Amino acid sequence: MTTDRPPGIFDREVEWDDLVQFATGPPEQFRIGIVHGRRRQGKSFLLRAIAQQVGGFYHQALEEERAPALERIGAALADQVGLAGVPITPPDWAAAIRAVAGGQQGGRFVVLDEFPYLAAKSPELPSAIQAAFDAAAAGQHPPFRLLLCGSAVSVMARLLSGQQALRGRAVLDLVVRPFGYRDAAAFWGLGDPSLAFLVHSVIGGTPGYRDLLGAPPRSSRAFGDWLVEGVLNPSHAMFHEADYLLSEEPTLTDRSLYQSALAAIAAGHSAAGAVAAALGRPVTSITHVLDGLERAGFIERLDDALRQRRPVLRVADPFLRFHHAVMRPELARFEARLGESTWLASEQRFRSSVLGPHLEDLARTWVSDHASQATVGGRAVRVGPTQIADPAGRSRIELDVVAISDRPGHRRAVERPRVLLIGEAKASTRRLGVSELGRLERARVLLGTRADAAGARLALFSAAGFDRELTADARRRDDIVLVDLERLYGGD
Repeated sequence: MTTDRPPGIFDREVEWDDLVQFATGPPEQFRIGIVHGRRRQGKSFLLRAIAQQVGGFYHQALEEERAPALERIGAALADQVGLAGVPITPPDWAAAIRAVAGGQQGGRFVVLDEFPYLAAKSPELPSAIQAAFDAAAAGQHPPFRLLLCGSAVSVMARLLSGQQALRGRAVLDLVVRPFGYRDAAAFWGLGDPSLAFLVHSVIGGTPGYRDLLGAPPRSSRAFGDWLVEGVLNPSHAMFHEADYLLSEEPTLTDRSLYQSALAAIAAGHSAAGAVAAALGRPVTSITHVLDGLERAGFIERLDDALRQRRPVLRVADPFLRFHHAVMRPELARFEARLGESTWLASEQRFRSSVLGPHLEDLARTWVSDHASQATVGGRAVRVGPTQIADPAGRSRIELDVVAISDRPGHRRAVERPRVLLIGEAKASTRRLGVSELGRLERARVLLGTRADAAGARLALFSAAGFDRELTADARRRDDIVLVDLERLYGGD
């Protein structure tokens, strides 16, 4: 038996190793694992591959009632053991579990994919699995290794929470996430960082979108045409992807309310009060909306690097950000197949509402995951944004990137955060210059009232690069870090 990662699987080394370790455990053990993640991440492909390699039982559920679901799993089991056409319909889920376990001998590796479909119509199923687990521990049930998988993120996460039946019984909780931005560029075969940045700002790192969209654009100049032919084409499956994403989360029942909240956050309303005001509702009435979107992975609360309890709301999924910033405001025109002219009229909004926030996200990822300690000035344990009051200018300075050291600074024996690096990210078409550097220098001084920031590096991230004067300054000084798209995608 081989457990090498199949050649058709791109990346996913860590996920594959975790699955192999789970699937090839001692056959006498009863083990439960959870695999979840957003749709189109390749979960089913991974699970089919591992089940095939170890001779396991893979079953993908459908949206159907309890009786047909039991009939289908019995038919699938009969087919696997060479009895296709011979009905093996378990009377209940306890009997179904014994059957898929491999009879009295047990020991089989089992995958139940799209598990939320089964649990929706058979709420007793998690309890039946719990009973089998407890019975196996007592030697009264055939052992087997069971993986439960699903794309309804909130439903799968809840399986192991609170007083749920499977709480404390799973040994694997594997989240299959989108590719990072560098891996996504390699997956799409995009060697041009400018083009890779544009494509990732729309579809992120979801590998399944390549199957829908086909070949990527040939160049940055062809990017608009590629969008009009695919994502912005009302006949294309991607045109309705935002609706599909929300519909797979059964806890998000009022679609219009959740879509409106996403649109408000995408428009820059980054606090709960601001979102509530945009929706014309009291803030207490949208708490469950924001919590539900966060549990489903559609939004995130980005913590302030220096101040606790001041999180910023952000749309976590690049496609949803693009949909609500660009597509939704002009949906009628796109549906009328005025894609080309509408896209040209929307480009400025795309640059400010999509590319700007996206570059900020990638800048923080670069500092935390790719930049060397020599570049950052030490080991950063926290990277996030912050805001600083500028009394002289009667304004606030927003810093997109603040990297905090693992070693705090000191001031009169009182420990304060030590700031390694502060930075701003600009996705404009203009090259950045010394004026932006001066703004960072001012911010570094102002930070001195809250943190040990005197030695902080000054980082500028630019989609268009830097002018000669700023580049010359960076060569003379060791506290300036300039990061263009080339360095963002290939350097440290």
